[in-house]
Amino acid sequence: MRTRESLAELQAEIAKTRELLGKNRAFYRSFSASDLKWLGRKNSSAMVMADIITDHYTCIETLFLRVSQFFENELGKEGWHKELLHKMTLDIKGVRKRVISEDTFAILGELLRFRHFRRYYFEMEYDWDRIDFLLRKYEALESLLEADLHRFREFLEELKAHVKE
Repeated sequence: MRTRESLAELQAEIAKTRELLGKNRAFYRSFSASDLKWLGRKNSSAMVMADIITDHYTCIETLFLRVSQFFENELGKEGWHKELLHKMTLDIKGVRKRVISEDTFAILGELLRFRHFRRYYFEMEYDWDRIDFLLRKYEALESLLEADLHRFREFLEELKAHVKE
């Protein structure tokens, strides 16, 4: 049962996620501006960039899991990562508004595929062209996701206003 308290808790999860994503972006900017220039575009610096990208996606996915548990609580055992991402694009009448736009979904799909690759295929040689592509996606994601999370947080506020104490 949705209560004002549980809705406030979900809003707090969103705020915490935004804070963690901000720290991730700050580290990325700092690393790009200093350490990357010092290290150069080597495999070791590509590994750091890969960690930034995968950590960023994992943080977002964790929030989506919390949203799914709050509203749906239905994910299959196989392929649940892709299913979860897809569910965040759904506007479920009478339940919840979509969490992310199709543009955000497309970018997050790229990051999910990379995280899967990185997690299960232990490549030690990174392709900087691929890293550059993913970093462009990572950078484009910031404003899209921020707008999506702001819009979803407003929806939660509206929902809270209709929940009896």
